[in-house]
Amino acid sequence: MNPASALRDVRLAPFWLDEPGRPRPRPALAAGTECDLVVVGGGYTGLWTALLAKERDPARDVVLLEGHRIGWAASGRNGGFCDASLTHGLANGHQRWPEELPLLQRLGAGNLQGIEDTLTRYGIDCDWQRTGAIDVATRPHQVADLHAAARLAARYGGHVELLDAEQVRNEVDSPAFLAGLWNKEDVALVNPVRLAWGLADACARRGVRVHEHTPVTALRATRTGVAVHTPSGVVRARQAALGTNAFPAPLRRVRPYTVPVYDYALMTEPLTEQQRDAIGWRRRQGLADAGNQFHYFRMTADHRILWGGYDAVYHYRGRVRAEHDHRPATYRTLAAHFFEVFPQLEGVRFTHAWGGAIDTCTRFCAFYGTAHAGRVAYAAGFTGLGVAATRFAGDVMLDLLAGTPTERTRTAMVGTKPLPFPPEPLRWTGIQLTRWSLARADARAGHRNLWLRAMDRVGFGFDS
Repeated sequence: MNPASALRDVRLAPFWLDEPGRPRPRPALAAGTECDLVVVGGGYTGLWTALLAKERDPARDVVLLEGHRIGWAASGRNGGFCDASLTHGLANGHQRWPEELPLLQRLGAGNLQGIEDTLTRYGIDCDWQRTGAIDVATRPHQVADLHAAARLAARYGGHVELLDAEQVRNEVDSPAFLAGLWNKEDVALVNPVRLAWGLADACARRGVRVHEHTPVTALRATRTGVAVHTPSGVVRARQAALGTNAFPAPLRRVRPYTVPVYDYALMTEPLTEQQRDAIGWRRRQGLADAGNQFHYFRMTADHRILWGGYDAVYHYRGRVRAEHDHRPATYRTLAAHFFEVFPQLEGVRFTHAWGGAIDTCTRFCAFYGTAHAGRVAYAAGFTGLGVAATRFAGDVMLDLLAGTPTERTRTAMVGTKPLPFPPEPLRWTGIQLTRWSLARADARAGHRNLWLRAMDRVGFGFDS
C-alpha cells in the first residue's frame, strides 16, 4: 500500500491524549507558598516522587509544579511499554555493572511489582497487562544476537524463551520474523497517559498540592532550603526534587549529561476481527525488532497497533520546540516499514501520528545526584525506557534527600554519572556520525565500524 494513502486522513496528535475523558486542568499556582518538598515536573518522575513522598510521610507538605499539563510530554506520548529493567536492558547492565547486576535485576523486578500494587491500591484504570515482550529478528545476523541474549539472560536467572521462525509467527504472524526472544515476566503494557492521570489523582488524594500551567523559571538556594521561582510567585521549600526529562533542568550542572532526542509513532485504526485473525497476536505481547534503528509495536485495548521508533532525531543545540514534534518524512518511512512487516494488513489506515522529545544520556539509563548541600535531588537520562524506571528514580531521590544510604543509593549505578556530551558543534557532529554508523551496521550484518567500536570502549553511546 502507498504509505501516503495510509496517512491521508491522519491526525497530527498523540493518540493517548486525544480522548474526551481528559481531566480538567488543575489550578495554576496563584501566589507564593511554602512547603516541605517541591517537585518540579508533572510527568512520571515528578508524580511518582510526590506520591512516594506522601506514602513515606503523610504529614509532609508536598507541592508539585507542572509547566503545562500533567503527562502531556514524554509520559503521555510513549508506547506504553513498562519494562522492569533499570539499566536499559540486560546487555547494557552487564557491560557497565556486571557485579551488581543481580541486585539491579532484583530491584527492578520489585519496582515493577510496586507499580502494579500501586495501581491496585488506588484503583488506577490504565489498561495494565502483564503481557511480556518479544524481541524479533528480522535479519539473519540478528538471530545469533537473540541466542546470545538468551544465554546472558540464563546467566542472570532470567525467564526467557527462544522462538524459531515458526514459533514466533505462531505468536505474531509476519513474514519478516526469523526468530524471537520472549521475556514473559518483566514487561507490562499500559495506557501511558491514563497512568499519569491516575498518579496525579492519587497524589491529590494523598494531599499533594498539584499545580498545572506553572512553569519554573529559576531555582535558588536559601539559608534554610530552596526557592523555586514561577511567574505566580516563589515556592520556598526545605527540599526539591527535579523531574524535567528532556527540558532544560533548573540546575545547569545537569544539562551537559542529556540531550533531547525526537522519537515518532503512528497508530492504526481499530483492526477488524478478520484483520486480527490474519496476524494472530492473541497474547498481545509488546514487540521490538533487534536492529540498531529499531521499531517498537504493540496492540492497544481497542485493537489498534501502535508502531513507532526507527528514527532518533537530534536538532542542533538540543532545541526542544513544538515544530519538531511532527516529521512527515519519518511518518512516511514508518508507514512503509509497517506494511513490509504486516503485508496482510494492506488497506489499514493510520489515525494518529505524533512525536516528541525524550532525554537520552551516554550510558542509556537514568543517572542521579544532589545539589545545594543535598537539598535538591534530580534524576534524568531515561533514554526511552522510563515508564517503570521513573518510580525507582522517585525512591532514589527521596533516599538522597533523606541523607541515609540505602540499598538503592549504595549501587554504582546510582553513585556514578555518565560521560557528558561534548559542547556544540562537536555534539551535533558526533551524534550524526553515530546515527550514520548505526544505520550502516544494520545494513552490514551488524558489523560495527571503527567509530562505534571506539564509542563502545569508552562507554559512550547515543540511542532513543
